[in-house]
Amino acid sequence: MITPRRFGDTRGWFCEIWNKAAFEDAGLNLPDFVQDNHSFSAPRHTLRGLHYQRPPRAQDKLVRCSRGAIMDVAVDAREGSPRYGQWVAVELSAGSGAQLYVPKGFLHGFLTLTEDCEVQYKCTDSYAPECDGAVRWDSLGIDWGTDAPVLSDKDARAIPFAQFDSPFRYAGAGA
Repeated sequence: MITPRRFGDTRGWFCEIWNKAAFEDAGLNLPDFVQDNHSFSAPRHTLRGLHYQRPPRAQDKLVRCSRGAIMDVAVDAREGSPRYGQWVAVELSAGSGAQLYVPKGFLHGFLTLTEDCEVQYKCTDSYAPECDGAVRWDSLGIDWGTDAPVLSDKDARAIPFAQFDSPFRYAGAGA
């Protein structure tokens, strides 16, 4: 989790959501980002995920919610990882300004907690449809807070995690 500092006055606030030098000064040596994505979801409980992009076009992501609130989820999908199949879920909201860094080798998804949500994320590689994939949202025991999310056709047809042949490998301690 990364929460940029906000500078406010009577007009509102300002913050830097990405400053490579500031992140490096804080000890976060994040990779270079090459694509920014922005999604809008009108209904509450829209679920997008669990998505990945396999090598050689795997992506790191820096995710934030710029309108409304979401439950953001990352699942360790690196074969051989001691945390393989384990997940973290955090709330990201426009009000908090918090961001979640999701490295390569992790599945990513989110559930909108409010109507009219906007989510923006930076990626370290551009979209490559031939490397795109999805794992079923309800196959890992994640408590999404709903049993009937609004899904795309792609997400409704996704394979369960038990059938997922991960293209990601754990590189050892510090990976």
